[in-house]
Amino acid sequence: MGQILGGHHEERLIRDIFEKRRYSGLARPVENESDPLEVEFGLSLQQIVDVDEKNEMLHTNMWLKYDWKDYNLSWNKSDYGGVESIRLPSNKIWTPDILLYNTADEDIDSKYPVNVVVYSSGACNWIPLGIYISSCAIDIKWFPFDDQYCKMKFGSWTYDGSKINLTSKSDTIDIETYQKSGEWILLGVPAKRNIIKYECCPEEYIDITFTIHIRRRTLYYGFNLIIPCALISSLTLLTFLLPPDAGEKISLELLASPFPVMRCLGYFFLIVERMK
Repeated sequence: MGQILGGHHEERLIRDIFEKRRYSGLARPVENESDPLEVEFGLSLQQIVDVDEKNEMLHTNMWLKYDWKDYNLSWNKSDYGGVESIRLPSNKIWTPDILLYNTADEDIDSKYPVNVVVYSSGACNWIPLGIYISSCAIDIKWFPFDDQYCKMKFGSWTYDGSKINLTSKSDTIDIETYQKSGEWILLGVPAKRNIIKYECCPEEYIDITFTIHIRRRTLYYGFNLIIPCALISSLTLLTFLLPPDAGEKISLELLASPFPVMRCLGYFFLIVERMK
């Protein structure tokens, strides 16, 4: 019976918000129009899906975390059977238009549609998830011992700093549920809040930029490329240590001929070429 009554109160609350109050998700939810809306933003990295060296793109599985307060969505819990929170579709209420500035995805807003958790105080918690593709300048100068620094810049597309005060939840990214990559080691993801004035507009815009620092795992390339090439090359030097009339010298010279070395180098350059 308690569950039925709870469902009834929740349904009545939602009906009152949209029908009696005639809630609109078009307006920025502030009581004073001159005040900025406080929006906290953070990222939770789930997985580094792919690093596309050739096209210079980073594919990541991310959860985006938003927190703000919408005074139009607050209620008195005692009026609705003690209901503390409700779930509303994100397209039915106001949500911040935070986008990935350096996206390389054709579908810019490709987040999976998830509900917003709204509390009686008007506090809103929204955690959309999705695969994000961002542009990243790849430097393979020291391949396969290379580090990469990929930036992900998030900010409001239409609201300047006087309308939305965007702040970071933390000085780094959340990696509590991160699934380790087989090819890359995650070294750190610091976050930085920037206030920038663009040439197009007189207002100042706020963004949160995360720098994903990763290092390539060299074990695969070491066992399959570097060590074999080094051993074959060292055999060439050993042939000079053997006496001229040694029978093993001929077979060793055949084994350490330039052709295996050239094959190793050819394989290495082929890998590098595919990254360009």
